[in-house]
Amino acid sequence: MTPPIRLMLADVDGTLVTGDKVLTDRAIEAVQALHSAGTLFAITSGRPPRGMSMLIEPLRLSTPIAAFNGGLFVNPDMSVIEQHVIPPQVVAPAIALLESFGLDVWLYRGADWFVRDSRGPHVDREAWTVRFAPTLVTGYDDLTEDIAKIVGVSDDHDTVAAAASAAHQRFAEHVSAARSQPYYLDITHPQANKGTVVRYLASRYHLRAEQIATIGDMPNDVLMFAHSGLSIVMGNASTDVQRCARRVTTGNDDEGFANAVQRFVLPRG
Repeated sequence: MTPPIRLMLADVDGTLVTGDKVLTDRAIEAVQALHSAGTLFAITSGRPPRGMSMLIEPLRLSTPIAAFNGGLFVNPDMSVIEQHVIPPQVVAPAIALLESFGLDVWLYRGADWFVRDSRGPHVDREAWTVRFAPTLVTGYDDLTEDIAKIVGVSDDHDTVAAAASAAHQRFAEHVSAARSQPYYLDITHPQANKGTVVRYLASRYHLRAEQIATIGDMPNDVLMFAHSGLSIVMGNASTDVQRCARRVTTGNDDEGFANAVQRFVLPRG
């Protein structure tokens, strides 16, 4: 007999919220149903902590929030639990590699988001999504310490994928490199990945893998699928990502998260 799910971990963009970054009433009701069933609910994202703060109240979050794909764990009051930053000696070479592919580069450190071009691709949309503006700098030479995430940005999705492969080959065990969106390549500490997030929560709440459900839509969600007993992929995910999960729900613009909770996670009466 399959054990009941005691914790559900959800990706945010492309999963928990719609394409317009809306948290629907049905999604909120689904999380409330999880709470009522005694199932813990947690979120993880490539977003910075401040970029998820608007979800805390409507979802009544009490679990640690895993920002930067697990690079930074914070409590719902935004106090830091622990963080994993990129080794300082890797920051400049990683930036150079992304630039060699023609990607725009952003840096994240603590609560700060740094860009060199405020009119660069996706800057306005990201600021709207996370609800705070970046800090404009002329260069990154003085920004190598305590960097939680480096992002390469381009609307050439094939180039982003190629840069991800190159980052894996170049930096190997020194970083984690994964696409959080087709146009974003996130470079983080090697322990800052969503598989680590599942292991962290499992340890904190004394859970076995088969008691955990995960749901996501992008390649950086595959590692958390591998560490959970029930993995659910969104209908808007690519075919390659869908092959990595046990269940497929509808798309994020068709209440895919709420449908997954109702169909696959909540105990059947």
